[in-house]
Amino acid sequence: MGINYPNGKKFTQKPVDKLKTTDSNKKESYGNRGMTLEDDLNETNAFYRDRKIAVIHKKPTPIQIVQVDYPKRSAAVIKEAYFKQASTTDYNGVYKGRYIDFEAKETRNETSFPLKNFHQHQISHMKEVMDQGGICFVILMFSTTNEVFFLEGKHLLVFWERMLNGGRKSITKEEIEQKGHFIPLGFQPRIDYIKILDVLNLC
Repeated sequence: MGINYPNGKKFTQKPVDKLKTTDSNKKESYGNRGMTLEDDLNETNAFYRDRKIAVIHKKPTPIQIVQVDYPKRSAAVIKEAYFKQASTTDYNGVYKGRYIDFEAKETRNETSFPLKNFHQHQISHMKEVMDQGGICFVILMFSTTNEVFFLEGKHLLVFWERMLNGGRKSITKEEIEQKGHFIPLGFQPRIDYIKILDVLNLC
């Protein structure tokens, strides 16, 4: 299937490195351990659902289908499609009766998190959700050090406004450590962000 990004460029599937298990490779970068931040969050959400803790799902990526072939009456093959630009955030659902909406981003930068990883429509969406009483936050990962942080949407909005007003175009790691909450990587669940919601009494 040929899939194209909105700029017309072809999408090419890159091979994923296999999980390294030797001691010398324990400090491999997060992207090389065979899992991604998305994979870990999907497993975490499955853990929450299985134990009836919360119901959180990843929103599907909207795709514009351009060409479809029908080699058999019982099967259709998509030959060409385009990724549409996502209009909101990555994940949403319900926890303790409250609407949860969040975005997950990662960077290889070790000292700051570039705000270019976010888009204005995502920021606007989070603000609208918070205005309606929903809970918004972002999961930020420094992939070279395997560090994951929970940052409330209200803090992200402040950093975004600072950038729009001519300030720095990133959030320093020190600021994330001050305003956010470190999430240690575990086994089950892998990224226990619900625990942070409980600590903050947001639900």
